[in-house]
Formats: sequence, structure tokens, C-alpha cells
Amino acid sequence: MKPALVIAPQWIGDAVMAEPLLARLSARGETLTVAALPWVAPVFHAMPQVAEVIELPFAHGRLDWAARRRIAAGLRGRFEAAYVLPNSIKSALIPWLAGIPKRVGYQGEGRWLLLNRRLPNPDGRPPMVAFYSALAGGTPIADERPTMHFDAATLLAAARAAGVEPGAYWVAAPGAEYGPAKCWPAAHYATLARTLFERDGLPVLLLGSGKEAALCEEIAAAAPGACRVLAGKTSLRDAMALIGAARGMVSNDSGLMHVAAAFGIPQAAVFGSTSPEHTPPLNPRARVLWLKEELQLDCSPCFERTCRYGHTRCLVEVAPARVDAALAQAVAQH
Repeated sequence: MKPALVIAPQWIGDAVMAEPLLARLSARGETLTVAALPWVAPVFHAMPQVAEVIELPFAHGRLDWAARRRIAAGLRGRFEAAYVLPNSIKSALIPWLAGIPKRVGYQGEGRWLLLNRRLPNPDGRPPMVAFYSALAGGTPIADERPTMHFDAATLLAAARAAGVEPGAYWVAAPGAEYGPAKCWPAAHYATLARTLFERDGLPVLLLGSGKEAALCEEIAAAAPGACRVLAGKTSLRDAMALIGAARGMVSNDSGLMHVAAAFGIPQAAVFGSTSPEHTPPLNPRARVLWLKEELQLDCSPCFERTCRYGHTRCLVEVAPARVDAALAQAVAQH
């Protein structure tokens, strides 16, 4: 086995979409250690091909030169290859400082010195799974999709800690780290939650970070008795396990959307300012709602954090009844 270091992306969704690359590397005999920032590290614990996860103690956006040198010194001599998934200069520093012989990544921000196996930067916004998988070299594999797994005991423990049983609740993830232009309206989430709860009596667990707790409380207040707010109250690992054991999930284009796709659960994903051509939920049980063509919106996808026109029609006009129908179709598919 050939030991290899993988420098992980910094966002949850990107981390999930790196799984097919890790699967290819593992299949050809590379033993994988993933170096990841703390808020994405749990994602890699749900990937069986990862032998070790190293949490990097870096603040977002900072160089942290001394810490990188210290970590690199501890890794020197351990690895034959490194795969650098982010495109930044600082993400390539540890493999270079550690003297890892083979250092693979995209050209990125002009990383001529830091990487010695460089792929040219692609044009536009390519599908992310293919973007990462290309780092393995060789012939592209059609229809690659991320898969993640927790054992049944982990799923059961997370569900019971939240006061529910596996398969007997819905999950909604109404936030998006990137910004409000990706978020389906809170009122629509509340309408859908009321519909789901009134139909079958199953609660809707609202997941997200602490930053999204107020949004989730707003939704819960507008759907009395239907929701349980867990945003900011669970670890990422437990949130992932709750998703993996859910009856189904509704979300925006977000990291948790990709988690649901990797677990293969029924899901309805609402897109607006971003494009499912770039970051789709790669799940045969997913239903995507994107009204670009129907509404003839020239501004969509804009990939902006806030709507430049202030109306967010690309999301507002996705009616709760349509999302309900899409989720029902996803659940009915076997």
C-alpha cells in the first residue's frame, strides 16, 4: 500500500463530492490520510476508504505559517504522494514543506513551485465530482457519485438522541453557508412542514449550524408542533447521521444537500441562484426543482450571495406544493 495525503476542501459539499476521487485512489492501493479543517473533518469519517483524518488548526482565511511548518515537520517522510484539492496557494504549503515527492493538484493560484503534477485550470464551472476525480489521472469514469456510510448503531443512536426513530421523521436544512440567495423562503419551509406533519404525524427536524438557528426558530414558530429545531444543537457527525436515517429531506443547494445525496435518501433540492449543472445532488432518489427555463430568468444562475434585484423570484416562485410532490415522488422510488 502506498501512503498518500489528501488536503481536503473547506466546504462540506465540496468534501462530499471529493469521495469518488478517494474511492479511486484507495482502489488502486493508496492508503489515505485526509487533512481537513475541523468543520469538514467529520465528513471523512463516513468514508470507509479513509484510514486517518488529521484536523488542521487553521483559522479561516489565514496563512498560519508557523502552524503549517510545524504540521509539515510531523508529516515528513510519511507519504509518497499528496493530492491538494483546494486551489489556493496556502493549501499546497504543507505537502511542499513536508517534502512529499509527488504533489498533485490544479495549477490554481500559480502554484508552480509547490506542486510538481499540475492540471490546467478548467474553464467555467465544471461538475465538481469530475473536477476532483481528474486528480487521480487515467480515464474518466462516467456517472461517478459520492457515497457515504454509517453503521446502523450510529444511525440509531443519533435518532434516539433526538427523540425519534430511524425512518420516522423528515429532515429540512433551510440554510446555506454561502448566503441568502440560495435559501428557499422560510414561509415556504413552514408551509411544507405543516403539510408533512398533518399528513402522517412525522416531525420535521430542522438542521443547520448555529448561524441558522434563528431561521429555523422562525420556521418552527410558523408551523406549530410540526418542527424540532436542532440547528446549532448537534455536531456535524450527528447531523449527518440524522440525515442518513431520515425518511426524506428537503433543502437548498447546500453542503447538507450533498450529505443526503451521498447517503442515498429520498430528497427534494431547491435551486435558484446556483446551478444543478455544476453541483447537483448525485442521487437517483433526488428531485431537483429549478425554474430557470420556466420563469425565463436571464439572471439565473447568478452565483451571488444576495439577489441583486431583491426579489429572489428563482426561489420564491417554487411553491411548497411542488416541493411536496417532488419529495413524495422521491420517497415512492425504490
